[in-house]
Amino acid sequence: MNGKKLILGKTVYELAHETPEVIEILKELGFENITNPIMMKTAGKIMTIPKGAAMKGIDLDKVKEAFRKKGFHVINQEEEKV
Repeated sequence: MNGKKLILGKTVYELAHETPEVIEILKELGFENITNPIMMKTAGKIMTIPKGAAMKGIDLDKVKEAFRKKGFHVINQEEEKV
């Protein structure tokens, strides 16, 4: 599939470095600490979007839909190796 991919099994750090647009989308969704470079270099290296959404009480389906609206193909963790 062509286009942007959001692989939910990757860390926020990996996703942000592959596609910087991810940072702004997550910030809009309520992940306000995502723009803090220290948070990105520490927690971002171990945190995935599903884990972060659970911690923040943000519905993961809402997150997925926001990325789809921005042209991303959302890939669940079990599909990651495909």
